[in-house]
Amino acid sequence: MQGYLSEIDIRSILQLLELGQRTGELYVETYGPNPPAIAPDRPGQNDEPHQSWLVFLVNGQIVYAGTTDGDLDRLRDYLHRYQLDTALDTTTVSSIASINSPEYGYLWTLLENHVLTPEQCRTILNNLVQETLFDLLSLHQGSFTFQLGSALNPQLISFEIGPLVTTITKQIQEWKQLHPHIYSPQQRPVVPDPTALSSLMSEGTYERLCSWMDGHTSIRQLARYLNRDMVTVARSLYPYLKRGLVHLMPAAYEPRTTDALEAWQATRVPRVVCIDDGTAVRQTVETILDDQGYEVTSLGNPLKALSLLFQLKPDLILCDIVMPELEGYELCAMLRQSSTFRQTPIIMLTGKVGFIDRVKARMAGATDYLTKPFGASELLTLVEKYVGLGNPQRPRPDCLLAEAIEDELDLDSPHPKPAKQIG
Repeated sequence: MQGYLSEIDIRSILQLLELGQRTGELYVETYGPNPPAIAPDRPGQNDEPHQSWLVFLVNGQIVYAGTTDGDLDRLRDYLHRYQLDTALDTTTVSSIASINSPEYGYLWTLLENHVLTPEQCRTILNNLVQETLFDLLSLHQGSFTFQLGSALNPQLISFEIGPLVTTITKQIQEWKQLHPHIYSPQQRPVVPDPTALSSLMSEGTYERLCSWMDGHTSIRQLARYLNRDMVTVARSLYPYLKRGLVHLMPAAYEPRTTDALEAWQATRVPRVVCIDDGTAVRQTVETILDDQGYEVTSLGNPLKALSLLFQLKPDLILCDIVMPELEGYELCAMLRQSSTFRQTPIIMLTGKVGFIDRVKARMAGATDYLTKPFGASELLTLVEKYVGLGNPQRPRPDCLLAEAIEDELDLDSPHPKPAKQIG
């Protein structure tokens, strides 16, 4: 079962899965300009990156839902409620964690280690699912696919789709009534005049809210900290917004000024690592990128690469899918479970073509993919998209990064001419 959200909406898809008592994974990807829960005519919305989500179902009921980026920030926010902000830093995820749901795996591990009680875990999971459905039910474009499969185990709790969808739909309708003052969950409240606001609130409430309304904490995060649904929090801010006592900063992007950007580009050397068991591919990718001013190395053994990546800390990773010992999907998913690589762009290199392979790459946490054979221009277009231009005028090192570690990894010296096609 697959298709586009312009043909059938998320609510109908979920109702069909509930009616059919399906067990498996629903993958949703938005690729257009409108991000979730944002007014369609809002200026600047085209800058919002696309997202993808997974919803796990068992017999037509939801057991978990979240994004595919492997990020643990929202779980960390919910742990803040229980004064457990650092719990994830000292937790080794249990073996039950699916590569597609590290957040769920960490949550279960915290329960196993008695860091959280069963009731606390169920509360957090309920919030995670509702938050995800709020975004999904707000979508108007994108693609979806549902794959039958085994159930996500173990299961903490399951949610009936009908009542949940009804509740979230009502929240979305209430949310839209707050436009245009509030248009995104990622907007960040800030108090321009604390004295004026303090006179309208009790001392305890004022101190609690103002410590978070600093222009760095989003409405969504506030809801997590306060154990309230997002619409309730937004509605409580609304009167103060209308009176100008609270302002909302845009989503937390940090664009550089032109001068700073030029200075940064003049000195930066983006570091790229290519992991591929094919010698010709590795050599050619390295030569093309090195000529364009990137610091690049190529690794042929995925198991060795896994440990070495933590030393190299690349800005971007190119990773073949079909490799001996460790597939690219597995390697990508393992990297996404580490905080070091949660935000690092990972581009899958594959000879496979098809929607399912793209879905698998997204499920594993891949940022993008490039199908072989590909030319130098295609490779450079993707690399520039995620890490910007290289710096051909950079000071040249005595040897390439790859040459410096050649003995350790048994790599060939990569100095051929760039090929027109990589296959």
